[in-house]
Amino acid sequence: MYYPQKKQSIWTILGILALMIVAVWLFVALKSVLTPFVTAAVLAYILNPLTEKLSKKMSRGKAAMLVMLLTIAIIIVLMMIIVPMLINQTQNMIAKIPQLFQWVNNKAVPFINQVFHTNYALDAGSFNQLWAEHNQTVQAALTKLAPSLLKQSGGIIAFVVNLMLLPFLLYYFLLDWQRWIDNVYALIPVKFKPTVQRIAGDLDQVLGEFLRGQLSVMIIMGVVYGVGLMLTGLDNGFAIGMIAGLLVFVPYLGAFTGLLLATLAAVLQFNSIGGLIAVWSVFLVGQFLESFIITPKIVGEKIGLSPLAVIFALTAFGELLGFVGMLLALPLAAMCVVLFRELVAKYHDSDWYLN
Repeated sequence: MYYPQKKQSIWTILGILALMIVAVWLFVALKSVLTPFVTAAVLAYILNPLTEKLSKKMSRGKAAMLVMLLTIAIIIVLMMIIVPMLINQTQNMIAKIPQLFQWVNNKAVPFINQVFHTNYALDAGSFNQLWAEHNQTVQAALTKLAPSLLKQSGGIIAFVVNLMLLPFLLYYFLLDWQRWIDNVYALIPVKFKPTVQRIAGDLDQVLGEFLRGQLSVMIIMGVVYGVGLMLTGLDNGFAIGMIAGLLVFVPYLGAFTGLLLATLAAVLQFNSIGGLIAVWSVFLVGQFLESFIITPKIVGEKIGLSPLAVIFALTAFGELLGFVGMLLALPLAAMCVVLFRELVAKYHDSDWYLN
């Protein structure tokens, strides 16, 4: 049966909307199952250029295996370094809570009273009594935390299975990435291929530059913060710095989190304003390097993903799809940017705008 061109366009748009609704519903329904697949797919997209370069010197299978092993090794090494340091730092902070209270009572409160002409005072005796009564309770709760987590066998088993699946999924994604792209492209109607190829190229440029550039920024800033805090003499400073660097993909969250953790650790360890100034100087220099040198040089300003857009995408998709949503947030945000540019360009070329 023949339909006028206008009706065909309407049915095409309705079909695309229906497919998008079904896709979103499937993601929501299967988000726990999709976690390792989405993680592997995002990593494969980031690492595919490296695999392509290596495949020119060896077979695609060997290149995919080498990149996968290198990636998993880096992840394992970082976890082995950072996790024990964090556990040790947490235990030290809990043990030194009375010392932190004394610092606040003896130095911070008098400074605030002097600057703001106030007369605040903390009851050290009541706090010490309260801490003595509940210290054992806190320690017991922390001791029981791991066994209680282990009792949640379903979540633990799912986490372990996902962790074991990741290397295999990453390998097969890297191995067959280009073949899947070619197969999808072959399904596109011929008359739409030039438009789809142009939009896909723009999307790949925006998304590739952002993800690969942001990954480089995360690693560089982790090293900058980690080495800087180590040079100040801060215990477990490298772990705190790496956490700050890895959280850089959320604007300002990495620097804020690292500064908070480092400040608490410095107060407990140095017990002097000089140690605090040294720690704050590391984050001041790091934030300057990230904002004005590293991020503009590596990521650039032309990709169109502002800090506000990144924060909104991470929170919105994270709320909708959980961890899977956070993994897909930046790719989906980049798609929205490219499609919005395309829509604006079409609008500017339309008769309604020109006339």
